[in-house]
Amino acid sequence: MIPALKCFLMIAALTLAFAQTGLAQEETSTEEQTQEEEEAEPGVTDYISMNPPFVTHVGEPGPSLIYLKAAVTLRASNTNTRVAVEAHMPRLRHEIVMLFGEQTNVDELSGNAGQNALREEAKNRINQALAEQQTGESVSDVLFTEFVLQR
Repeated sequence: MIPALKCFLMIAALTLAFAQTGLAQEETSTEEQTQEEEEAEPGVTDYISMNPPFVTHVGEPGPSLIYLKAAVTLRASNTNTRVAVEAHMPRLRHEIVMLFGEQTNVDELSGNAGQNALREEAKNRINQALAEQQTGESVSDVLFTEFVLQR
């Protein structure tokens, strides 16, 4: 009977060893899956200020100038975007200055719809400039943290 007990204990030990190995592999697989899910959901929001604020004239040329002062912040969903934006800041600022200078309808700029359209166009121009520089990065939004028209 002792040989039978020995055999039973060996089988029980092997079964337990295989069960633990399977459990360890399952835990590792679950940890890897959780890590992949976290990487797939970046949850990153990086705000990049374009300092100093922009000050330029807008509207039709005439005897009195209308000035626009706008503080602009870019929102990025990737931590690598900041590096690309900072590297190309002079070009991006140029794009915004040119965009603001093209604005002739001051009444439109005074309302939310005009400001939102301007934000969208600014985002498009910034993303186009980043694409031309082959950065592989883009901004997800352009925010006006200050927007003042002086007539």
